[in-house]
Amino acid sequence: MVGAILSVTVLSILTGTAYMPSPAKVAAQSMAGAFIACGIEQDDVKNIPKLWKPLLVLLTSLLIANLTVGFVTWKFTPLTFLTAMLGALPGGMSDSPIIAADMGADAGKVAILQFIRMSTGIGVFPSLILLMTKNQPADVLQYTQNQRPLHSRPKGARAIILTLIVAFSCGAIGKLSGIPAGTLIFSMFGIITLKFLSFSVYLPMWIKRLAQVLAGAYIGCGITKTDLLELPYLILPVCLILIGYFLNSLLTGRLLRKLFGFPLRSAMLIATPAGASDMALISSDLGVEDKTVIELQIIRMVVVISVFPQIISVISALL
Repeated sequence: MVGAILSVTVLSILTGTAYMPSPAKVAAQSMAGAFIACGIEQDDVKNIPKLWKPLLVLLTSLLIANLTVGFVTWKFTPLTFLTAMLGALPGGMSDSPIIAADMGADAGKVAILQFIRMSTGIGVFPSLILLMTKNQPADVLQYTQNQRPLHSRPKGARAIILTLIVAFSCGAIGKLSGIPAGTLIFSMFGIITLKFLSFSVYLPMWIKRLAQVLAGAYIGCGITKTDLLELPYLILPVCLILIGYFLNSLLTGRLLRKLFGFPLRSAMLIATPAGASDMALISSDLGVEDKTVIELQIIRMVVVISVFPQIISVISALL
């Protein structure tokens, strides 16, 4: 996605001929929503009643962090309210920019902020968490012994075709609904419904890459020379996002440990806004074989992508 944004941005600035039709954005959002849904298992939903209390604490803390960082960024930089809020969204790096484009925010700046948040969440936060919890006994870290498989087994062409048909159909309905990020949300829940009706659904990784390329090209077409000159204004938002979410990981992690008995390392990983599959690999490297970490990360991603933009949209309408 980053490569597509950069290459199309260069083409746009140098020649002014870069163009992507609106249906490309709808297609990217539909495929992105479907891919998220394909990673949700029935066990994730079945475990929600058991996990609703820590999930409520996690989502509340992330919403407070999102609104706080976004509001401070909006007040002290030239970024618009929607751009500041969606740039700080603790959701997917691939999904947030296309949601931003759908809601009228500056998708290019959102993509930059999200890329830095994701890269730091994957590359820096785990090392800091390991350093802060290095004195914990090894047996405490193995909260459960169940590991979640990162990818389901590939299925046939029929499953892929069915998944795409439902994703595009629901995505089109979501687009017509006028709901912020409706294309992605309707596509995601359409595939979830299909999956829980026992239909076989599957999207190979290359389709996700295609969605990222389409989204990146669409975003790159909207980036101008003025946007590049405004990049220094992103230094403050970047610092706020990184500091805000690390403090949130620390404080929420301690709260989860105190209220629900999670080991601190597991709790801080749960509160780190990074990709669910990435966190599965990272948590294993850190000695945490805890299925709960991955389940909460997946539910967190779905709720953040589907609910947080609606909250941000309502607040924006009131300002």
